[in-house]
Amino acid sequence: MKKTVFRTLAVAAMASCVMTSCNQSNPQVDQKSNTAQVNPSNLKIAYVEVDSIMSQYAFCKDYTKILEAKGNNIQKTLAGKQQQLQAAAANFQQKVQQNAYTREQAEGIQAGLQKQSNDLQALNQRLSGEFQTETEKYNKALRDSIQHFLAVYNKDKKYSLILSKAGDNLLYADKAYDITSEVITGLNKAYKPSAKEKPAAK
Repeated sequence: MKKTVFRTLAVAAMASCVMTSCNQSNPQVDQKSNTAQVNPSNLKIAYVEVDSIMSQYAFCKDYTKILEAKGNNIQKTLAGKQQQLQAAAANFQQKVQQNAYTREQAEGIQAGLQKQSNDLQALNQRLSGEFQTETEKYNKALRDSIQHFLAVYNKDKKYSLILSKAGDNLLYADKAYDITSEVITGLNKAYKPSAKEKPAAK
């Protein structure tokens, strides 16, 4: 549930974002017809730094805080119930050693502890699933916002290819083709956070 978990997911989603062939008038990559006729010397290429998007795009910063808070709440909830269960189990073992229960009582309490354990596992799975769903919604919203912006941005720029640069996925990239600052500025200008996307004030 930690910050690095959903950051990794988000970076992966961002890196897989359709940043290629943003010029809608050009043939798409999967359309094999006419692809062979493209002259590489006529290609206009640019790239965007993923890490910079993640750290400077207001949407990413806002939603990171939201997911971090949700993850922390889940951890606290599960940790609290786990401690309660451990305390109850330890108390049960102590009472058993002191012969404080009849056999029937001990079996009943043990069954109750087992049920609590099963309930805790189910809660863990449910909360983890909810967190995963929320993270996937964030990743989709991130992809959609970038794709929408680039489609508008590229009407004037006319790039044939806009690549996402994450880590060393590009072995070499001339800084002259870096449009990260322009993209971040445009994304932040277009970003209108909803009430849900605004982190709760501390």
